[in-house]
Amino acid sequence: MTTSRAVLAAREALASIDLSSYDAEQSRLMDERCILVDEQDNAIGAMDKKTCHLMENINKGLLHRAFSAFVFRPSDGKLLLQQRATEKITFPDMWTNTCCSHPLDDFEEERVEKEHLGVRVAASRKLEHELGIPQSQTPVDQFQYLTRIHYLAPSNGVWGEHEVDYILFFTGDVTVNPNVNEIRDHKYVSKEELQAMFNDPANSFTPWFKLIARDFLFGWWDELFKRKAADGKIFAKSLLPLVDDRVVKM
Repeated sequence: MTTSRAVLAAREALASIDLSSYDAEQSRLMDERCILVDEQDNAIGAMDKKTCHLMENINKGLLHRAFSAFVFRPSDGKLLLQQRATEKITFPDMWTNTCCSHPLDDFEEERVEKEHLGVRVAASRKLEHELGIPQSQTPVDQFQYLTRIHYLAPSNGVWGEHEVDYILFFTGDVTVNPNVNEIRDHKYVSKEELQAMFNDPANSFTPWFKLIARDFLFGWWDELFKRKAADGKIFAKSLLPLVDDRVVKM
């Protein structure tokens, strides 16, 4: 039986890099340990974020678990976007979905795979860390998992992403108090406003957000409106019938 490239990469002596020239806080966060997975999203170990995001290691097949959270306002269905801070080591200054990060091997609960609990717990944690949204406003049981995508994207030659990325929708009225070391800007947009942003060459977007928007986001967004509650509000959990638990290779 052929062993997967991701499994082989996890066994190799992997490249490292000196982070002393980067932002101190962002460098510290690179010590957090991601969950390594194979191409079928089976957990096979753990590795620090710095190692996971070096293209030299990604090109060997190293693969880790991640999530992309999309927070919508229930009353008008607008999506909360963020623009990543200049201090970010990967994909700085780019617009993206509400929050994109990783469940960590460092936290036992974030390793739990049943009912996608680990990624939902991580999403609530990181929404608070990046956008200052209190975790009390993002109950873990209100995130709707939709699917997983497997994608690879370089950032600037040195850095990149190679992830099995869990897509999570959430609807709620949230209080945003951004962490300026994480986020340069944020705003709510309608579907039409986001399409206009994509058409404006002055804007740059993270590759995973562009992939998700291209293949999934707008269709699911339409479904949220089709499934509005009697009070006219959208509700993420209404998309439960659309869940696809395959790992979709992009």
